[in-house]
Amino acid sequence: MSETDYRYCPLCRAELTSAVRGGETRLVCSQCAFVHWRNPVPVVAAVVERAGHVILVRSLGRPATWYGLVAGFLERGEHPEAAVLREVQEEIGLKGQLESLIGVYPFERLNQVIFVYHVQAPEGPITLAENELADYKEVPFEKLKPWRQGTGPALRDWLAARGYHPESVDFGTPLED
Repeated sequence: MSETDYRYCPLCRAELTSAVRGGETRLVCSQCAFVHWRNPVPVVAAVVERAGHVILVRSLGRPATWYGLVAGFLERGEHPEAAVLREVQEEIGLKGQLESLIGVYPFERLNQVIFVYHVQAPEGPITLAENELADYKEVPFEKLKPWRQGTGPALRDWLAARGYHPESVDFGTPLED
């Protein structure tokens, strides 16, 4: 279990204890039978391509070298394909065109499952979501270096399908200019 898990039952407020359920040790309530399954949170991400470049974004409050893919949470009842196009439009102000699913990737550290798509973006000005993003970069394919976790393996796979095989780096490794 982790420090982000519940301590008290969200249904009856009794203190949770550990017990085996479904073959794993989980937090459970002895009063009302609540089980904290810790199911992963669904996330969508986009390799946004435009004119031989990939658009990377930096979230507010993150270090100056932390650029990643456009990403966001899947809303209730929303199809991942619709969600990724919504995120692209919300975060960078471009109406993208869905090209393909790159893959589905587990991200255990944040307890997420990430649906990653290739999205083609039109020419035009980028308008960042001011409440979410601080900056963006358009990086040529040959200068991209995928990071080892999160959405990085999807970027690695997408690049490999195009004949690029850069080494993977730690997230936040500065990009070459």
